[in-house]
Amino acid sequence: MAKRKGKSQQRPRHWDRLHREGDVASEDAESRRRLTQRRVRLPGQQQDAPIYADTEADAASGGPRTGGTVIHLYPGGARVRTADYGDLLAGVAGTFRPAPGSSALAVGDRVALTLTPEAQGLLQAGQKHLDSDRVDALILQREPRETALSRPQPMRGKRRTQHEPEVFEKVIAANMDQLVVVAAVRRPAFSRRLLDRYLIVAERGELPVALIHNKVDLGDPDHDMLAEYAVLGVISTFCSATTGEGLDGVRALLAGKASILAGASGVGKSSLLNALIPGLDLATREVRLRDDRGRHVTSAAVLYELPGGGTVVDTPGIRELGIEIRSAELPWYFPEIAALAPECKFRNCTHTHEPDCAVLRALAEDRLASRRYHSYLRILESLGT
Repeated sequence: MAKRKGKSQQRPRHWDRLHREGDVASEDAESRRRLTQRRVRLPGQQQDAPIYADTEADAASGGPRTGGTVIHLYPGGARVRTADYGDLLAGVAGTFRPAPGSSALAVGDRVALTLTPEAQGLLQAGQKHLDSDRVDALILQREPRETALSRPQPMRGKRRTQHEPEVFEKVIAANMDQLVVVAAVRRPAFSRRLLDRYLIVAERGELPVALIHNKVDLGDPDHDMLAEYAVLGVISTFCSATTGEGLDGVRALLAGKASILAGASGVGKSSLLNALIPGLDLATREVRLRDDRGRHVTSAAVLYELPGGGTVVDTPGIRELGIEIRSAELPWYFPEIAALAPECKFRNCTHTHEPDCAVLRALAEDRLASRRYHSYLRILESLGT
């Protein structure tokens, strides 16, 4: 029997499609369910219509429409929180047309939904709570994102091919008010390099940055170093998720805001959320003793509501954060360097070796923090172009 042509390419194309759409698989059994994509026809002029949270029957889709916020992503769909029906398990309509170049859906996205016929029947029968084991709605549209925390996908790996050289932005969370970076005093050690990269990613997403220094029961923070970041507008607070010390300050930082909780693996993000939200009981793991490195526990971004008001998105821990910018743009993301750059002799100064460089002069005169400058050099070297 002759071998069918093109069979060997089906699997790579399949994984590339999942990669481009930003599908995330969680470790829990519920997230392994595959949600069936259903097709809903909408007139062309309604594709980009404004989204309203109402329950009027839409003649084009045949069902009530409502609005909601994505709180968790699954392969092929999402869990959406709505004001009218509570949490719904939603598939993606075949007419859904996201903007190219970034994740189709992300936690925090505001979307328009239409209820499935099965869900409509349950509501008409008087059943208020819909069945979470079945697709109850279909996502039709996504509102434009006000802010977004994103990072480029790595250029290597099974899910990327030589036929797709363009950069794909993986949106971690959307429509948030602030990025809160969680770091640890010890185990694992505080990473300035990672925080500096988060500052760049946050600046690109138009997000202010705050820092939670966890595990103060294990040691004292480096206040001199944190003072350098305070000059850049980074608010710092200190706590211990284990002892409860400083949790009131963390609550005040998060209250009434939509926050993204990010940081390296092992810094205690899940433990912190368990301390802030009674009954949450997220899984936690100890830091490896042999190298003091964290181990991944959270595998997908999830949105939680805080008891005192506000929401927080827990994100998977990382050890490296890739950025995709041109080397000439890097000084813009270091405000202290950008402020000195106009005084340089050359307009295209890289601030590494050029004569009459205002940045190098400020460094020699101790008017520029050497640790921040060396962080700039390391990131510049990693960009390559």
